[in-house]
Amino acid sequence: MRVSTLVVLGLGAGVAALIWSFAPQTLPVDDEAVYPLLERAQVPPQMRVGVLHTGRMDSKAVFAYRGGGLEDRVFGMDVVVVEHPAGTLLFDAGFGRNVQAHAHTIPYLMRTLSSITPEVPVIEQLQRAHIAPEQLAGVVLTHAHWDHVSGLEDLRGVPVWVTQAELDFIRSGHPAARLARELGELDYRVYAFDGPPYAGFDASHDVFGDGTVVLVPAGGHTPGSVIAFVQAPQGRYALVGDLAWQREGIDRPAERPWLSRLLVDHDARAVRAALTHLHRLQQANPDLVILPAHDRRLMQTLPAAFTGAPAH
Repeated sequence: MRVSTLVVLGLGAGVAALIWSFAPQTLPVDDEAVYPLLERAQVPPQMRVGVLHTGRMDSKAVFAYRGGGLEDRVFGMDVVVVEHPAGTLLFDAGFGRNVQAHAHTIPYLMRTLSSITPEVPVIEQLQRAHIAPEQLAGVVLTHAHWDHVSGLEDLRGVPVWVTQAELDFIRSGHPAARLARELGELDYRVYAFDGPPYAGFDASHDVFGDGTVVLVPAGGHTPGSVIAFVQAPQGRYALVGDLAWQREGIDRPAERPWLSRLLVDHDARAVRAALTHLHRLQQANPDLVILPAHDRRLMQTLPAAFTGAPAH
């Protein structure tokens, strides 16, 4: 067989594999498995959950989950705020003031497939609400990728809550945690999963000791990524970070296409397991709102933090 024929066949096989990786495919779900009903916490009436929109990246659904089409999708860079009598927590830090400079840490291919639009950095939204950064109990990272830590540059001195596995990831030299390293030695506070299994996950950490904010290990997207289960007067939520980029990843469930997984996921098998688990957990608890960090459609259902007004 001629070399030219082999080259053509190889290119054809590569194109076919790439097309297949974007084709619709739902993950298998064990319909016989029994999933737990989440316990109801004693929620303080003054507790509140809100959102801060710090920026967006515009891309296509096809890059977010297998079976996605070519319709435009807004990937929100959003920060969930939990106001509790014992303290106010931010979940992730979104885009900071210097996000355009921070974008050099994104893989080149991702920069070419999406556009970055800064909105209002967290620090400026705090200032508008007359809240000093030192009044915050901390920033809880779902994981340490660039778009979740950019805003930390403006929040110097605020405790940054991470798992030991995620702190090790930051310090490992891995390119996906480059921006977190470039921000220098932040005020990292390492917490342990010192509580019992929760929602079918192996262990937990009850932040306030009353069941309203419970963190569980969900490594896969990064080694030490987490899910936060939050119960508030307005509802029950699971903040799942980037286990899924859009809600279809949970609803179907469907993983990211191969190209997207290659660029961002540490352990694709663990991500698949988490997606199917969350899918069944939502079926067992239909009032549980699962919030992927970048699904602006869902984040817009939360009120704007600190104001009581809608976020959009």
